[in-house]
Amino acid sequence: MHAVHLQGGNDNAKKVITQGLEKNPESVKLWMEAVRLEPDAVVQQRVLRKGLERVPGSVRLWRALVDLASPGDALILLQRAVECCPQHVDLWLALAKLEDYGGARKVLNRARQTIPAEPLIWVTAANLEEAHGNLGMVQKIVDRALASFRKARVAVSRDVWLGHAADAERGDPPSPATCHAIVRAAVGEGIEAADRIPTWSADADEYLKKGHVETARAILVHAVGLFPQEVDLWVQSAQLEKDQGGSEGAVDLVLSRAVAACPQAITLWLMGAKERWLRGDLDGAREVLGMAYEANPDSEEVQLAAFKLEFSSREYERARLLLQRAREAGGSERVWMKSAVAERQVGDTDEERRLLVEGLQKFPASWKMWAMRAQLESRLGHLDAARATYSEGLRRAPKSIALWLDFSALEERSGAASRARALLEQGRVRNPRNPDLWLAAVRLERRLESQASAEALMAKALQECPASGQLWAEHVGMAPRPQRKRRSVDALKRCNNDPHIVAAVAQLFWSDNKIEKARSWFQRAAKLDPDNGDLWAALYRFERTHGDAEQRAAVVQAAQQADPKHGLRWQSLRKAVEHSHSSHKDTLEQVAIDLESNPLQAPQP
Repeated sequence: MHAVHLQGGNDNAKKVITQGLEKNPESVKLWMEAVRLEPDAVVQQRVLRKGLERVPGSVRLWRALVDLASPGDALILLQRAVECCPQHVDLWLALAKLEDYGGARKVLNRARQTIPAEPLIWVTAANLEEAHGNLGMVQKIVDRALASFRKARVAVSRDVWLGHAADAERGDPPSPATCHAIVRAAVGEGIEAADRIPTWSADADEYLKKGHVETARAILVHAVGLFPQEVDLWVQSAQLEKDQGGSEGAVDLVLSRAVAACPQAITLWLMGAKERWLRGDLDGAREVLGMAYEANPDSEEVQLAAFKLEFSSREYERARLLLQRAREAGGSERVWMKSAVAERQVGDTDEERRLLVEGLQKFPASWKMWAMRAQLESRLGHLDAARATYSEGLRRAPKSIALWLDFSALEERSGAASRARALLEQGRVRNPRNPDLWLAAVRLERRLESQASAEALMAKALQECPASGQLWAEHVGMAPRPQRKRRSVDALKRCNNDPHIVAAVAQLFWSDNKIEKARSWFQRAAKLDPDNGDLWAALYRFERTHGDAEQRAAVVQAAQQADPKHGLRWQSLRKAVEHSHSSHKDTLEQVAIDLESNPLQAPQP
């Protein structure tokens, strides 16, 4: 081989390879080199045939010759090849592929007799039957395969067979029936009965991450078939159908089977109703919730879901009636809160106050209702009543950080900055090591343009809460521009992968005009805490300046899928009466504008 490579011309190389083959007639490597030296395909076939006369058991030579041959000649060649190399499954499968249906079945039967421990032959036979519509034979073939392996004491590897299922899913053409048959037969191999549910759930997640949707679906279908009472498996199966964009009725079909098996599983009913509501099928959602209530007449979750459906559809009278029934049935704190929210939406302040008073009589430690009642008085301009309500609420629930923050914000808006400052200090005494109270105090001083006080408070805050990402992010933002990079490095060391720090670093890249780095860090921040709407708004604000319409639409879609519920500004806006029915896009727009125009403004409660 080295001598061939050293030759200057092709003719000299051919002479050397000829001498080499005279000395080593059974060297497959030399025969393949001789083929490479021939430019004409006909001559190459002639060389390969000569090589096979000397080395008839060479799979490599047979493959090379078949690749050069016409389909008709390839069929004849492969028939001879499997006689010379009967233990090589690839040759058998290639021959079966060239045969018609009947011939392929015969070839595969011969291959199975020759190599009985090769699972790929059985899988190919199942694929063949599926391709010709014989779906009833698919499961039989796979079951016979595993039975014959066990009888012959051949190890049945669960992972290997599931790999074959994934290959069947991705085949040309795809073979979903074979995929499901293999999963049903092999997914439980070697798994203890107690470990089946968690193992199969993990298997489905793993194959889904790899892009093998049908394999994951087959695992979950088999799992819920054996364990129909396992709610988590049904939820996972429904989520798969929703995320993978199957047919519109796929999710509904899974959930209808799920609630038939688990009629007391409220989660499944609510998923079914939500799917219909998201598609705009309000009557269908109402029907599902009606059936859910019949199956679970004492379920407050179903009643509140029905309220949310009617409230979101602006059917306020229906919503109020549903909540009235829930209260009469002895509703929880949440029912009374939702009732007050409904009255606030329709503008009936007297009824809102009455419900909050009654609710607080039943649940005197409910800080949320104390906050709602104080906010009601504040909206009506009754500042003394609002202060009294906050004070009583803090006496009942001194650990409620939100009450301390709201009370302080009320005093700041009324021009009593010293009272606001004192309240935050009292809150820190009653709730030590709380980063939210420290952050509010620092931002109050910054709004009052008392930079020295803000820096002093921040130093104390970081001593008391050294692992708070929010405080470190604020610390970075407070620094003069030349010092921000150093502070951001310190922040990342202290709180690596904290979304607030990541967003602060993204803002730093943005100010340095490093657009792509800023985009990737904003996206990373949103992915780290997708439930924080402020982070999505920060990303959207960036894309409003530097992105195109497609990039902005991608942010809106991602935020809608994440459906964030938290974030100071996000919550403040979403809970406002005028924005209660705003879309995610409208909320992103509003919060982005708010971030740009009022970076230090205290959110309205």
